[in-house]
Amino acid sequence: MRALQLNGPGEKFQLTDVPDPVAGPGEAVVKVLTCGAGLTIQHVKAGRTPVAYPRIIGHEITGEVAEIGEGVTSLVVGDAVTAYFYLTCGSCKWCLRNRETLCENFGGYVGRAVDGGYAEYIKLPASTFLKIPDSLDYKKHAAQVGVISDAIATPVKVIRRARITSSDTVAVFGAGGGLGIHMLMLAKWAHTRVIAVETKPAKFAACRDAGADEVIDGTRNDVPEALMDLNAGGIDVAIDFVSSRQTLEHAAAALGPGGRLITLGGSGQPFLANSKLMLEKELELLGSRYATKQEVIEALDLVARGDVWPLVTDVRPMAEAEALHDDVEEGNVIGRAALRIAE
Repeated sequence: MRALQLNGPGEKFQLTDVPDPVAGPGEAVVKVLTCGAGLTIQHVKAGRTPVAYPRIIGHEITGEVAEIGEGVTSLVVGDAVTAYFYLTCGSCKWCLRNRETLCENFGGYVGRAVDGGYAEYIKLPASTFLKIPDSLDYKKHAAQVGVISDAIATPVKVIRRARITSSDTVAVFGAGGGLGIHMLMLAKWAHTRVIAVETKPAKFAACRDAGADEVIDGTRNDVPEALMDLNAGGIDVAIDFVSSRQTLEHAAAALGPGGRLITLGGSGQPFLANSKLMLEKELELLGSRYATKQEVIEALDLVARGDVWPLVTDVRPMAEAEALHDDVEEGNVIGRAALRIAE
């Protein structure tokens, strides 16, 4: 099969032929139609996230089951599926509590610990594949359907984790990024007042189109004051997809009474929080990782119902993967990008 293989950190993709995967017991092989190209996997390509090489990256797939291994009953050949990003055991206390992102026997990530979706076929444990609703035209909208498993599911998790309600004012830091812009959509779907914080003026209009009621230039030195001016007393929820020291401290400083700050990785830098204000305002500082399988299923259903629709603005063939990832690295993509694997 054709695959885009990485042979070392920071190296270019090698479009090459590798052996077709064969499904073992409990596994399934899926023919990949498209695979999302986001910053998470660009970190692997650039060498910022270590993996064992050679490696085939990618996890936001739309595909069709081509083969099932012995003992697999959850899938049949021909099923339309996407993939869950985490390799989890399904039997520890966290998996049984529907919190797979804390799995005690975590096996790593699709496209890092095992080969991913930048190939014509992908082999994974059958339980990692999730069926696409029949009402979603996955052939016509393969790229959009593929990114649901991350771009929509992650904000669905945040809505629940931060207990966001229609009475809240929500600020999204890194709002113009691939996750941030979908967080704007989901916050607006939840009937909140939404403020986008974004550093690239070229993305301001896209933030408004995605649902932002206000847009703040994140390069300002007075971001907390600007947020508090827009919502007297401070904002209710700050969601930080950048998570640099500056953005985290700005977000925490802008919180009003009962405010919640959610960090989702990004730079993942240490920051200072005012414990006196945390006490007086009963603030909450929270982390949120990806989504559960159930939240991915809920995200698929949201899109199937027409409540939201993923924003994919750049879809290219495998031969153009290098140029596409250059744009991802530079932050030039609005919404999400994807590779078309099946021609």
